[in-house]
Amino acid sequence: MKRFVFAGFFSVTLVCAGLAFGRAPADTTQLKAKPIYGKEAKVVAYILDNNHYRKISLNDSLSATILTEYIKTLDNNKQYFTASDIAGFEKYRYSIDDLTRSENVDAAFEIFSVFRSRFKERMNYIMYKLISEQFDYNVDEYYETDRDKEPWCKDSRELDEVWRKGIKSQALSLKLAGKSQAEIEKALKERFERFSKSIQQFNSEDVFSMYMNTITEAYDPHTNYFSPKAADLFKQQMSLSLEGIGAKLQTENDYTKVAEVINGGPADKSKLVNINDRIVGVAQGQEGEMVDVIGWRIDEVVKLIKGPKGTTVRLQILPAETGVTGPSKVITLVRDKIKLEDQQAKKSVINYEKNGKTLKMGVITLPTFYMDFEAYQKGDPNYTSTTRDVRRLIKELQTEKVDGLVLDLRGNGGGSLAEAIDLTGLFIKNGPVVQVKNSSNRVELGEDDDSSISYNGPLVVLTDRSSASASEIFAGAIQDYHRGVIVGESTYGKGTVQTVVDLRRFINDPKNQVGELKITFQKFYRVTGSSTQHKGVTPDIKLPTALDPEQFGESSSPSALPWDEIKGTLYQKTPLVNDKTLAGLNKQYQDRLKTDLQLQRFVAETNERRRTFHDTKVSLNETIRKKEIEEAEQKKATNDKLNTKIVGKETGTPTELIEMEDEYLREGLFVLSDMLVSKIG
Repeated sequence: MKRFVFAGFFSVTLVCAGLAFGRAPADTTQLKAKPIYGKEAKVVAYILDNNHYRKISLNDSLSATILTEYIKTLDNNKQYFTASDIAGFEKYRYSIDDLTRSENVDAAFEIFSVFRSRFKERMNYIMYKLISEQFDYNVDEYYETDRDKEPWCKDSRELDEVWRKGIKSQALSLKLAGKSQAEIEKALKERFERFSKSIQQFNSEDVFSMYMNTITEAYDPHTNYFSPKAADLFKQQMSLSLEGIGAKLQTENDYTKVAEVINGGPADKSKLVNINDRIVGVAQGQEGEMVDVIGWRIDEVVKLIKGPKGTTVRLQILPAETGVTGPSKVITLVRDKIKLEDQQAKKSVINYEKNGKTLKMGVITLPTFYMDFEAYQKGDPNYTSTTRDVRRLIKELQTEKVDGLVLDLRGNGGGSLAEAIDLTGLFIKNGPVVQVKNSSNRVELGEDDDSSISYNGPLVVLTDRSSASASEIFAGAIQDYHRGVIVGESTYGKGTVQTVVDLRRFINDPKNQVGELKITFQKFYRVTGSSTQHKGVTPDIKLPTALDPEQFGESSSPSALPWDEIKGTLYQKTPLVNDKTLAGLNKQYQDRLKTDLQLQRFVAETNERRRTFHDTKVSLNETIRKKEIEEAEQKKATNDKLNTKIVGKETGTPTELIEMEDEYLREGLFVLSDMLVSKIG
């Protein structure tokens, strides 16, 4: 029986700030709360208090958290507010709960009004002072791009110094890109003029939406308020009807950063866009002017990047591997829709010779856990689903006589819970796959009740930091049943389930539209009783990773639900994988680390990316900055040459695996080949 629960990880583009607001208001119109906002706030608080999994109430403690987060939403890099401003907001520290229940959201608008005033002061300082300043690039000083742990500036003079360094850093980047002083001033002037124009479009719904999301996300990061406009956008995202490049973006300090590359989209197919790349410019078509988007609001950047199917967009990016101090590059993408067929499972066959034995290894790539719910509900016997497609692909691979199988779940953010359960059933005889606990502490079992097995051979499951929710259920079950070997990065750690509540069910107001609430109401547990929340699934063979859990994953959010465990359930492990097997595979991986040049290069590159992620200080000395760029370019050139050497050294071995640029898949196949040779031997 199909249970239609969405178990996916997805991000929703919300209005973000900090330098991302980056525009000075041209008018002094006071934005005010509409009466409907207070009603919505009260209803949302009621629903959260009574239905959220966490079972906490909107109280003084949560009120304090909400105030801190709302201030951070407006000024996430401490570039606008002063310490005295923050002190002035303290009157709301323990009263947001009471105000919300009395239908009062005025605090949101009062604080925003102060922000807008400070913002205008900053923009005036930039336009009339800093843009035309002749900076001395011989001074040995640094700009801290991440001011989260810095104290609030005491006064405007301290803020002046922060902004002086920030603008100097931007000017130096333009200078090193070959711009003259006049061109630098022109570029900066145009950049901040765009900032000023955009803030004028900020309306009361935007303010209320930001404020409500600081309230909802105080419960957990996946509980969100959708304004009527945002609700429509969310539905479009869920139906994959948006046209663009297929990437989810977020704001980080001055930059728009790639948070996720969607499987099957133009960005994914190009292999030119990676998680943590920073987008600093957007241009339309092959000849359009490159618009500098450093410091832009994220929704404004998205507007530039989105566009009709078949049109071209050019992006200027700072690659994640070289960081903010490295050189930028321009890439060209053709916008397209994310088609269903691009999200469907696909197969390939890799041939490899090991120890004199010819191996044929199958690979099934699974971008998401999908199902055509509408066709299923209509009784269509040919409805599309993950399990059906993978079962068919397995049969085709068996016809081709593959020796083993790699199931690639990298980038798979989840989807249908029922499909995760059914897919597990293709590899085990029967039994429980996942435990689901609701806010009333009731636990239900998600079980595979089909005793047939589609594939009982050697199995490797590839995961990365983006593998989430339903992916973690499947990978965790395969690991717990000892059915296969998990290879890659630890997964995202999203062990919660959400449902969407239409606020029209509670508010009858024909004159005003109201939004929706996405609320967390269930939590996943493995058959062992361990939650996938926070910890995710730890691979049996851990490959190098540039991302810490605190940077990308559930653990990056302070309000994330904690890890815990419940009583395990009875299940029957298979004899296919044991501790001895895993110890042997890990030893062979460690041996490859000593001898495989391509793997060594990958480890070195990953360590370098890790370093750039943690390096938030930027030199304002021209000589030093230029040297950093040259070093980054040199490292890239060295790695390119090393790739050529690697291919040349492996003569006599089938190059289909040796020349593979996808190091994670390459290692997954090597692990599978080790399993096969051990089994054959």
